[in-house]
Amino acid sequence: MKTEDFAYIVETEKSFDEAVVSVLKSVEKKGWSLFNVYDIKERLAVKGFEQKPLKIIEICSAKHANNFLNKNRLISLCMPCKINVLEEDEKVEIIGMKPTIISQFFPEVSKEEAQEAEKDIKEIIDDAK
Repeated sequence: MKTEDFAYIVETEKSFDEAVVSVLKSVEKKGWSLFNVYDIKERLAVKGFEQKPLKIIEICSAKHANNFLNKNRLISLCMPCKINVLEEDEKVEIIGMKPTIISQFFPEVSKEEAQEAEKDIKEIIDDAK
């Protein structure tokens, strides 16, 4: 499996902090719910580890979540959806896991249903770019 099989990656010209704010605005604009934002660099620094900037943004679409959970509640293992903003080699990237991967683990979710959620994730990321 290649990275592009499960991750949608977009490079942005925005600073790390600007990209995070842009993702948050894009999530709100798309009508998805924001669950939490984890600052991994900060969390690991507290334990004495050094990392480059990385924030994990947890989001959810009630429509897609309800549909998937009605098919198999174990899909909750793949929830909520995450969009990561990270800084690597002086580049800022916005990355989301492609929900179509869910249909590979849970055949009761059709590829088409997963593609609907993936379309939203890509639009959020592209809008935030």
